Amino acid sequence: MAIEPLDTAAQVGALPVAGQTPYLEALRRYARGGTGRYHVPAHKGGVGAPPALASLLGEAFALDIPAATLGVDLGVEPNPLQRAEALAAETWGARRTWFMVNGASEGSHAACLALAHAGGEVLVQRNVHSSTIHGLILSGLRPTFVAPGVDAELGIAHCVTPASLRDAFERCPSAVGAIVASPSYFGAAADVRGLAEICHEHGVPLLCDEAWGAHFRFHERLPKDALAAGADLVISGTHKLIGSLTQTAMLHLGDRDWPQLTEQLLDRALGIVRSTSPNSLLLASLDAAREHAASSAADLLDTALVELDVVKADVQDACGLEVLGERLVGRHGVAGFDALRLAIDVRRAPRDGLVLAAALHRLGNVNVELATERVLIAHFGIAEPILEQGMRLTAELRAVLDLLEDDRATPPPNLPEPLPLGGSALSPREATFARHELVSLESSVGRISAESIVVYPPGVANILPGEHFTPAVVAHIEAMVARGCALRGTWDGRSPVRVVSLDG
Repeated sequence: MAIEPLDTAAQVGALPVAGQTPYLEALRRYARGGTGRYHVPAHKGGVGAPPALASLLGEAFALDIPAATLGVDLGVEPNPLQRAEALAAETWGARRTWFMVNGASEGSHAACLALAHAGGEVLVQRNVHSSTIHGLILSGLRPTFVAPGVDAELGIAHCVTPASLRDAFERCPSAVGAIVASPSYFGAAADVRGLAEICHEHGVPLLCDEAWGAHFRFHERLPKDALAAGADLVISGTHKLIGSLTQTAMLHLGDRDWPQLTEQLLDRALGIVRSTSPNSLLLASLDAAREHAASSAADLLDTALVELDVVKADVQDACGLEVLGERLVGRHGVAGFDALRLAIDVRRAPRDGLVLAAALHRLGNVNVELATERVLIAHFGIAEPILEQGMRLTAELRAVLDLLEDDRATPPPNLPEPLPLGGSALSPREATFARHELVSLESSVGRISAESIVVYPPGVANILPGEHFTPAVVAHIEAMVARGCALRGTWDGRSPVRVVSLDG
């Protein structure tokens, strides 16, 4: 019997959401069953593995099997993979959930490809992750960008407001959907309910990149999760907070029916962008992380949030630095803040965040998640010993601050990150595949970019294909390169930039 994707209870049967890992258990049965492995991969469960790798991974090799294996993701339905995905749908309150092993980026690409079946126009938050821009390039959708609130003091962009989204619909009434990001890399959550209501008033779905909010559903101190707030498709970076392996994520479909977001269209879109050889260990990690969240996330977060409160107080009291949080709510489109995010305002420090991050790495063997001139972000998952790890961080930060106190520099000017909002001359796809030429960065002003230049992390583009280089953007990119910031995109920070040819 084929699985009935609209009926989660039928998929899961009598299995409780907690305590069951059907896909992982199927891998274990296969590994222990003495099966003759006359199939890929060549390591054959470990006996043919490179010795240096085998000594590290050990028994994990036995669980590494190919796709389309009977009794695992093929055979009588619902098979173990389908059951695992159905349990995830129930855990996160979705109609249907897909496991993804190409990261949350896979979900962004598939979402854009699905929307493209309904038309060519879409509303997009300007400071979305670069994977959404890549989805626009792949799909050919023409974006109307929606400006987020920009915090000039911290030099970062936050969230889109419902009012801004409503204005964007006035500019682009033919949009087939809207794509927003919440929470931001810095922990700011948007008014997703308000954004969903605006979309639904205009008869289109809201798609939310919630890569940093997979834990929201499990604790009352956290912002309401996007599905519960009314979003129609949610991209969830499970590995970021819940603890699955790097490169794993989930795509959650909401309850409303939309012709551009049917399960069949999403299946088709995912089939275009996903690997035909998904790694079984990555899929199993999603199954295990889902079970861990379903059974323990509430208790884990109870402890984690209390311990992080202590760490935040130590940052403020011992280090003399402010921690971002609820004070941002009500400003720049911020409707809530992730209490599990440790974002430190370093403007009172003797040197800026880039210098502090480098010193922490060099002197304390500490790597932070993100550093800008004004903010440091230290990342914590739901199940790690936060008090122990956090107090190590504050001790190392205090030592670095003391060391740099005699070298106090003038802080950088409080300028917002330049976001070239609106005014795109070409769609991202048109600019990407137009005839190009290479010019120096300083001579690019006024030209149309044919590539993205992205500060990573957080992966937000300073300029996109189809947008004009402005003096402010060029100056900002030059300053980032001079500071040693990591850039991604087709530009490497040294070569000329790629622009659309003047002769077309």
